[in-house]
Amino acid sequence: MKIFCLILLMMCSSSKAGHALDSEQQRGKALLETLCGRCHAVSATGRSPHVDAPPFRTFGDDKLYDNDFGQRLQDGLTTIHPDMPAFRFSRTDAEAAVNYLKSLQAHKRPK
Repeated sequence: MKIFCLILLMMCSSSKAGHALDSEQQRGKALLETLCGRCHAVSATGRSPHVDAPPFRTFGDDKLYDNDFGQRLQDGLTTIHPDMPAFRFSRTDAEAAVNYLKSLQAHKRPK
């Protein structure tokens, strides 16, 4: 019985490890929650507080894997949407934000 419990415990802990955020992703999530969470759904679930703000988990590969997206965050992200403020990220913050956003996409892909 002890062996069965040990195996079960190991299986449960290893399945959660695949979904754990690394420290850079955690920093990116915290940054996005602070800067963007007022309007956007930042996590893997939930609705955006602002009706016109897309949840970040819906960002597709064309945005996140575009090499210019991180640079646009550094240059100052602006849109034509009048409610969205302009943001300028440092290089390390932009990398952390993109890394976190990519992690959201990885969880919704079929394996």
